[in-house]
Amino acid sequence: MTAEHMVQLRRAYEAPAQQDGKRVLVDRIWPRGLTKAKADLDEWCKQVAPSTELRKWYQHDAERFDEFSSRYRAELKEPERAKALEHLRELADVGTLTLLTATKKPEISEAEVLADELRDGPQ
Repeated sequence: MTAEHMVQLRRAYEAPAQQDGKRVLVDRIWPRGLTKAKADLDEWCKQVAPSTELRKWYQHDAERFDEFSSRYRAELKEPERAKALEHLRELADVGTLTLLTATKKPEISEAEVLADELRDGPQ
C-alpha cells in the first residue's frame, strides 16, 4: 500500500465523502434504518465480520476491546475470513479504502482491528 492509498474508518450513517475511495461495509448485520441508496456502498463484506458469539460477548464494551481484538485477529485466520481479509487487502492496494461500520464508536470496532491489519500488511 503506497502513501496515497490509505485505509480509513467511517460510520455507515455518515454521508459519503469524495475522498472515501472504495466504501465497504464490514458489519455482519445491515445497519438499522439505513437504505442501500443512502449507504452508497461499493461492497458489503460480511464474511470478514466477527462471529456472532464474539460480537455478542463484546457488546462494544471499551474495557473488552483489547481481548476482543485478540480473539478477532484469531478468527481472521479462519479460511472464509482470511479470504475476505485478503480481498480487502487487494482493494487497499489499488486505492483508498473506507471501512464502514454502524457502531457509534468505530475506534473500538471490528473495523478498527481490520484497518490495523490492512495498514500493517500481510503477516
